[in-house]
Amino acid sequence: MAKRERVMRMSVEQPLWRALTAYRVLTMLYAIGLFATAFRKFAHPWVAIGYYAVLFVWTLATLPRVANAASCTKRFLAVDLTVALTGIMLTPVADTHHRVVTGGPTLPSIWTAGSVLAFAIKGGWRWAAFASTLVAAANLVERGAPTRDTVHNVILVWVASIAIGYVVEVARASELTLARALEIEAATRERERLARDIHDGVLQVLAMVQRRASALGGEAAELGRMAGEQEVALRSLVSGGLVPVSRVSEDAALGAVVRAVEEPDEDQDSRGPVDLRALLAPYASARVTFSEPGAPVPLPPAAARELAAAVGAALDNVRKHVGEDARAWILVEDEPDEVIVTVRDEGPGIPAGRLAQAEGEGRLGVALSIRGRLRDLGGAAELISVPGQGTEVELKVPKVSRVSRGKAEQR
Repeated sequence: MAKRERVMRMSVEQPLWRALTAYRVLTMLYAIGLFATAFRKFAHPWVAIGYYAVLFVWTLATLPRVANAASCTKRFLAVDLTVALTGIMLTPVADTHHRVVTGGPTLPSIWTAGSVLAFAIKGGWRWAAFASTLVAAANLVERGAPTRDTVHNVILVWVASIAIGYVVEVARASELTLARALEIEAATRERERLARDIHDGVLQVLAMVQRRASALGGEAAELGRMAGEQEVALRSLVSGGLVPVSRVSEDAALGAVVRAVEEPDEDQDSRGPVDLRALLAPYASARVTFSEPGAPVPLPPAAARELAAAVGAALDNVRKHVGEDARAWILVEDEPDEVIVTVRDEGPGIPAGRLAQAEGEGRLGVALSIRGRLRDLGGAAELISVPGQGTEVELKVPKVSRVSRGKAEQR
């Protein structure tokens, strides 16, 4: 079955860029409106008008530049801060000396904070500290002497920008960590799926070849020995550690990128549910008794296939650990919210601690082929084994799988 690659992009800082875009426009209009109300008080109003014309055009023309971190380059930030600093330094030229020394607003007014915040969102608290320090110096030069209001405004911008820059750094690091965790989870699920397929196919064949060849003896025994070595090597490979994920983020400026390989789900939507009884009926034989309800047991195709494969894995364990002639029973129960399939044998049972030991040795029949499949479906597998009284494997699968439930919630 063909697979597809699902790409998710996360960006916790993107709302900050949208807020900054709106802030720059609003504060530009505020600065112009503030000037319009005090137009007659300016000593050289045409200097202010020329600056506001530049500020108006610059703010609107550079809106795409503050749409995201990738567009907000260092060169843009330098020019943007220069526009703000120029406005501050032109204030004594355009306004009267009395208004300047008594705490009148600068030409860019609070628009300057938007330029500093762009530094904070782009580069973190260090960039914010650099930009706010330049703004503080320009304000002190413009006033001529550090007044209480000037110092108050400078400290406010300095602290706010550094705090926002620090929050952005923490959010960006958390985003990358979450992206890494999600991709590792996706890689782990894909690895477990491959391990189940290998266990159900190659490992079972190698184990059978080893047993049959050892019984034949002669040259076949050498073949069995080689098959046993390959089985051990393959089990070690399957149960080994994860390969480090090579791609966590392509561009941190655009947010973390997470890739997950998943199976296409068109069969769940186009063909509808299937009858579980039809998938389990082939397991019935002279040694396996199959008990089923009289009515169909509908399940989504993927869930039905995985549940049938888990039943097959349980029967393989019966043949391998109890014997080829061992008797087994399959019971299907159709409950209102879930389907329960029980596989029981008449073997000697499983000694305490044997499952954990087998998993440590790379024998993942129960861990992956049974429990792993049920876990992926949102179900559960329970093993009940009493020494001398056989083993019972109870498989529970909800009628609405985890995948289907997620799609229904999205709709």
